[in-house]
Amino acid sequence: MNSTDKNDTLKAVLFDVDGTLADTEKDGHRPAFNAAFEEFNLSWHWDVPLYGELLQVTGGKERIRFYMEKYQSDALDRNDLDAWIVGLHKAKTRHFKALMERGEIPLRPGIKRLIHELRDRNIRIAIATTTTPENVTYLLQSTLGDDATGLFEVIGAGDIVPQKKPAPDIYFWVLDRLQLKPAQCIAIEDSENGLQAARAAGLTTLITVNHYTLQQNFTGAAAVLSDLGEPDQGFTAISNLPEAFDKSWVNAGALMQLLNH
Repeated sequence: MNSTDKNDTLKAVLFDVDGTLADTEKDGHRPAFNAAFEEFNLSWHWDVPLYGELLQVTGGKERIRFYMEKYQSDALDRNDLDAWIVGLHKAKTRHFKALMERGEIPLRPGIKRLIHELRDRNIRIAIATTTTPENVTYLLQSTLGDDATGLFEVIGAGDIVPQKKPAPDIYFWVLDRLQLKPAQCIAIEDSENGLQAARAAGLTTLITVNHYTLQQNFTGAAAVLSDLGEPDQGFTAISNLPEAFDKSWVNAGALMQLLNH
């Protein structure tokens, strides 16, 4: 990005969901998939190492199909395969909702604080994710209250675009509805696929890693952190943190620094 493309004012922050807002993959989606497999009388079980491999495929239905193609090819021989995968994924979503309703998946450090600070400063916030709209709603309502979806001006989720991350489609969709240029926004992601999608859309991208993504390639990220941090418990800087960065937690001012670095 050259200097003529920069805008000193941060207009919007675009959040990924799974692994970024909360550790949903380890504590939510993986157990929910396994519960759905049991409900469908399948002997399949996704342990943590296997699920880490499967996360290279974005989208739950796509993940199921990829697993079947690689590990359960005999199960592909059914006339209603597409509908069957949809049904299995719906069962998984129901189990995921139950976990949400029990409050078993908290937000990651700094997320709630940053969301409310951005709102207070009239910086627009949006969601750009490959997870389903239902999953987004369950997570937001279970962690931020019944009206939580109203905090976000735009929610881009699920199958509303042709291609999922690492394709940039979802980010282009959200930017179009915000009527903003990429140079006016920053994305917060947790994975290599998410970074590739955001960067392909021209977005400055902050990475907060999790258990599954810590060893991924984050070349091109504005910064790679352990999480957003809190004033009483700062983040751990993993790479790319600008020398001028003067806080150990991410707030609106810190995001503006990253945007204009």
